[in-house]
Amino acid sequence: MEPIVNKVAESGIITLDLAQYVPADEDLVLFDLKPFLYMELILREKDYRAALQTHDWAQYAGKQVALSCTVDAIIPVWAYMLAANYLEPVAKSVYFGTIEELKKSIVLNGINNINIEEYTDKRVVIKGCGDTPIPDAAYVAATYHLKPVVKSIMYGEPCSTVPIYKKPMAKGV
Repeated sequence: MEPIVNKVAESGIITLDLAQYVPADEDLVLFDLKPFLYMELILREKDYRAALQTHDWAQYAGKQVALSCTVDAIIPVWAYMLAANYLEPVAKSVYFGTIEELKKSIVLNGINNINIEEYTDKRVVIKGCGDTPIPDAAYVAATYHLKPVVKSIMYGEPCSTVPIYKKPMAKGV
């Protein structure tokens, strides 16, 4: 009787799961300027500065903060700058935009910091299914980042892949 051979395990394929770059939801928080506006429309500088001074900044300790305004109001740039100034000593990071935009930025930053030496001349499958939602931009970034060094890029699971890129054979080989 022939032993059972796991051809996927022996293929040398490396699986890259982009979910590892998605931050946990509890690490992300929104700093919304809406509660600081008069009638949710107008930013009064004196009132805003006073409110920021008494605001509980400890709730942002170690968090990645999306800085935004969730109502349609004209907010001067300095108002965001002032909030960022208060967040800087406590927050892990501050990003201008929504929670989803912050999450996407973190994922893309993680992908752009992948040590490509680990993938040089390797066959890579970028995992395509999972419980964690991955921004589409992450798949594009991973392909762009890895293509110069890998032997091939596939999408899906090692047992069922869609070919994306295959390094051309060197001439004369």
